[in-house]
Amino acid sequence: MRNAISKALISAQKELNKRRVATLRLMNAAINDRDIALRGKGKEKADDEEVLDILAKMVKQRDESVKMYKQAGRAELEAQELEEIVIIQEFLPKQLSQEETNKIVGELITETGAESLRDMGKIMGILKTRYRGQIDMGKAGALIKSQLTG
Repeated sequence: MRNAISKALISAQKELNKRRVATLRLMNAAINDRDIALRGKGKEKADDEEVLDILAKMVKQRDESVKMYKQAGRAELEAQELEEIVIIQEFLPKQLSQEETNKIVGELITETGAESLRDMGKIMGILKTRYRGQIDMGKAGALIKSQLTG
């Protein structure tokens, strides 16, 4: 994952693509920040799963910024954030559609025998293990709630 980001950065520098260079540098900085924090805990570097979490968090932050810029009528900043989202998402696994997520949640409810909201944690744990980075866990949680209570 780190190598792919570094190669993309070098390529963007050669192409003189300023937005892409800046975004890739931000990604590297966020990963390096996590590495430094982990060194304090006795761990060498963030693994690929942690890097995926960092990138997913960066996308969520930019989604929030897009909403705020849209409300404030700041089209140029909104466009900039949207460009950054596209660049970051190149390094994330493909997000599953709402239909695919519905199907997976339904299958997991059946598989685990979940009957009430008390079983929600069990399903969320399986989703995080099997589909890390592919499913928005906030939306999945709401979906599980609706299926278990509805």
